[in-house]
Amino acid sequence: MRALNQLFGRHRRYDDLSVSIQEHIDERTEELMDEGLPRKEAEQKARREFGNVALIQQRSREVWQWPAIESILADLKLTFRRLGKSPGFAVTVFLTLAIGIGANTAVFSVVNSVLLKPLPYPDSDRLAALWLNAPGAGGLANFSSGLQLSPSMYLTFSEHNKSFQSMGIWAPSTASVTGVAQPEQVQTEMISDGMLQTLEVPPVLGRWLSAADQDPRGAQRAMLSYGYWQRRFGGDRAVIGRIIQVDAQSREIVGVMPRGFRLVDREFDLLIPLALDRAHLKLAPFGYEGIARLKPGISLSQADADVARLIPVWMDSWSNGPGTNPHYYKVWRITPNFHSLKQQVIGNVSSVLWVVMATVGLVMLIACTNIANLLLVRAESRHQELSIRAALGAGRGRIARELLVESSTLGLTGGVLAIGVAYAGLRLLVAIGPANLPRLNEIAIDARSLGFTLLLSLFSGLFFGSIPVLKYLRTSIALGGSSRTASADRPRQRFRNALVVAQVAMALVLLVSALLMIRTFAALRSVDPGFSDAAHLQTMRIWIPDLLVPEPLVVTRMQNSIADNIATIPGVTSVGFAGAVPMDNNDPNWDQIRVEGKTYDGGEPPLRLYNYISPGYFHAMGTRFVAGRDFTWADIYGLRPRVIVSEGFARESWGSASAAIGKRVQQFSDKPMQEVIGVVEDTRQHGVDEKAPATVYWPAMLNDPYTRQPTIDAPRFVTFAIRSTRAGTESFVNQLQQAVWSVNGNLPLASVRTMQEIYGQSLARTSFTLAMLAIAGGMALALSIIGIYGVISYAVSQRTREIGIRLALGAQRSKLSWMFVRSALLMTGAGVALGVCAATALTQLMRSLLFGIGPLDPVTFVTVPLVLALAALFASYLPARRAAAVDPVEALRSE
Repeated sequence: MRALNQLFGRHRRYDDLSVSIQEHIDERTEELMDEGLPRKEAEQKARREFGNVALIQQRSREVWQWPAIESILADLKLTFRRLGKSPGFAVTVFLTLAIGIGANTAVFSVVNSVLLKPLPYPDSDRLAALWLNAPGAGGLANFSSGLQLSPSMYLTFSEHNKSFQSMGIWAPSTASVTGVAQPEQVQTEMISDGMLQTLEVPPVLGRWLSAADQDPRGAQRAMLSYGYWQRRFGGDRAVIGRIIQVDAQSREIVGVMPRGFRLVDREFDLLIPLALDRAHLKLAPFGYEGIARLKPGISLSQADADVARLIPVWMDSWSNGPGTNPHYYKVWRITPNFHSLKQQVIGNVSSVLWVVMATVGLVMLIACTNIANLLLVRAESRHQELSIRAALGAGRGRIARELLVESSTLGLTGGVLAIGVAYAGLRLLVAIGPANLPRLNEIAIDARSLGFTLLLSLFSGLFFGSIPVLKYLRTSIALGGSSRTASADRPRQRFRNALVVAQVAMALVLLVSALLMIRTFAALRSVDPGFSDAAHLQTMRIWIPDLLVPEPLVVTRMQNSIADNIATIPGVTSVGFAGAVPMDNNDPNWDQIRVEGKTYDGGEPPLRLYNYISPGYFHAMGTRFVAGRDFTWADIYGLRPRVIVSEGFARESWGSASAAIGKRVQQFSDKPMQEVIGVVEDTRQHGVDEKAPATVYWPAMLNDPYTRQPTIDAPRFVTFAIRSTRAGTESFVNQLQQAVWSVNGNLPLASVRTMQEIYGQSLARTSFTLAMLAIAGGMALALSIIGIYGVISYAVSQRTREIGIRLALGAQRSKLSWMFVRSALLMTGAGVALGVCAATALTQLMRSLLFGIGPLDPVTFVTVPLVLALAALFASYLPARRAAAVDPVEALRSE
């Protein structure tokens, strides 16, 4: 407080000092007058005796003042006064900085929230994602980034490991909830014991699911997410102990997880115990994600080595049933491939975000060079003032500090305005960003983002402020004539031209990146996804739980009845269903598929995708038959050994689609062969940017290949595909709901989307990157045009006298115009040359984002320089025309 009082109460002390000095001089004057001196002589003698009043005042003030701070405050006051006299300049700089810094802050907030911040779990650096490598499982790489765990693996690893404090597995699912409101299909997560204990996030209400809740024959319990608790129960704290019907089974609610909690990277409504039954577990299936909390001091490599020794223990402890070889999976060469949970959550989105961050950073750099050019012109207009101040004794450091205070003030003021721009930009980024962007609910402007804004504002101010400081203070500031009467200083003009060249080079890099993404997007859109007219294709998922309908035959008949009811809705032209539709993130199953008469390296066939489909599904999807025919309901209900394969599978196995008809395949060596009756075009199951996998399509009901006794199997979780011009309308969805409820009133609809929405989401990452690069490229092009226009326009204004003399001596106006246009084209050419070199190197970093083209795409590298040349012509045209319109008489008279 004392320091603040000294700082802000200094003017009162200054006034008191002046009064005291004047009183002392007045008293001495009176004494001298009493001795007989006249007043005027007495005053002069009193002042001489007292000494230099100004010097004494200055030395007295230094006792209680901070000279550096007061000097800076004076510079600030002068800066704001000067900006007030140039509102156009101030507004231009503030808006440029607000947009540039705001865009950088918004993107940094996303990068910070997604990539830099730790996961929202205690000691999240000790959390590991449990994946396995299986190089011997041919074809596995087509379906996932590795091999997931099986329930028997989980039990073996959790009971015998020495590296984990706790571990758990989980699998996403859906369930039908009844008895709360209308029947609703909700997102559930089936979790094992140890899952919540590993994450260590306590519930906001009630308790965790415990080991006792994992008893398959014990009491059935569940936990709610915070969102589902608020949405369905209004946040009622008495919900603990309440009974709800989940898939026709009564479950007691025992807890509610806190707001914002996600199970690793997934939103959910209910947590359901996995309730593993040891008596019925086998080596397979491998469909569960696992996480573990490492013990303190244990590294991932140590955990890998620890679990590697347990793979043989797992094979010795379990089998796939009587008569099977428990060591069959030795040929898969399974090894642990654990990595940090954060790496698992982030996935491959980091490359996209860093590209976007670099892009907006480059735009900021272009904006700074533009402002630096403005400040160069502004400093040149103040040349006379600075010369006078230098002549009066102002040192270079003093003048440099004033210029830097002005630029820093511009930067910080722009940074304050940028916070509002960043908030709006962040909302836009979240809105247009990919729906599967990890940690989307955590993205916000926090203290780290504000710190980034402050540092960027200061750095920007010092960067564009240091350029005129270095340029104008490197040489002595001499008092000279008015700049209006002199030709443009060529070294200074060259320096401004160099800044424009740098702008053009950076703009070219951004425009090349944007055009590469545009061409990538066009290439992706040109790929045949394996279905047609996605906008008129409605999809919806239905789950028929086994507690509601135990018999598989009845399940298939219900699905058939639903399809028949939907077919009667006006506007529906075809309908069918399948286990999963392309690109919906619900992968079909995979297994080894044997081709009759074919031998395989290692003796085992590769893994293949397989899907269950109904008659009419391919017709509804618009998937072409290349050979053969579709299933019929007689094939389905007759359990006939029939199968349809994709064109890629047919060519790989038999050389052509037509050759596949009549051939046979089987899922296991001891199971009956299935005859191929049809071949359909390849479908891009995981997105148009990935190769279409070889796929086998089983009928919607068949004999279960995983049981030794003949048992009917039917998928209970299916997606309906409905072809209609009314797809996506509310009235149509209501009619679909009624068609389902007319068969069973307890069946809710889920994932009601058009195929166009699913297709668009599969392109979300590319379209997001494209949008960001296109915006950045457009901003860079606009800033380059402004930069070229500013430099040429200023050159014309500074060379008005020269232009007048040239015209007076007979120069042609068209040649004068061309002189300035040529200058713009030369600057652009130099910038293009530098930019092409930079883009050649930097676009290599985008290789993983491109599809159908290379990072050195010739069309792109020819188009962008032409666009920049046209932009330079446009930017230089108006000032060049103004130069040609100069009246030589008026130009010389004004000088």
